[in-house]
Amino acid sequence: MRAVVQRVTRATCHVEGELTGETGPGFLVLLGVAPGDTPETARQLAAKIAKLRVFNDDAGKMNRSVQDIGGGVLSISQFTLFADTSRGNRPSFIAAAPPEQARTLYGEFSAALRALGLPVGEGRFGQHMVIDLTNDGPVTITLDTEAQA
Repeated sequence: MRAVVQRVTRATCHVEGELTGETGPGFLVLLGVAPGDTPETARQLAAKIAKLRVFNDDAGKMNRSVQDIGGGVLSISQFTLFADTSRGNRPSFIAAAPPEQARTLYGEFSAALRALGLPVGEGRFGQHMVIDLTNDGPVTITLDTEAQA
């Protein structure tokens, strides 16, 4: 599983003009699922993100988690995180999980964040989404479950 985590003051997701998810201060998470990922992978990544200390404390040091600040998450499925651009100019996405598996694990990931007490807004899997955000910092971190092992 791969995630791009952006610290935001706000983020929204619209599909065909309909608001499908939003968050105030917290994270926008773009989530990519790989074929070898499991529900346990989703839960581990959710726990890592919930505890990620990238919000400022009273001294201005990045020392607080999204849980510490009472923030939320906007979770967006993003198979393009597994784009292979090593040959040619058109990316290949064969390293991404098949849609059925990715949809299930995207749901598991968002549910795991909720189980940790975080409010979670979502995009709509497999749809053209319009994401609007105000990046805070900016702070953007890439997490890869293979790299965490």
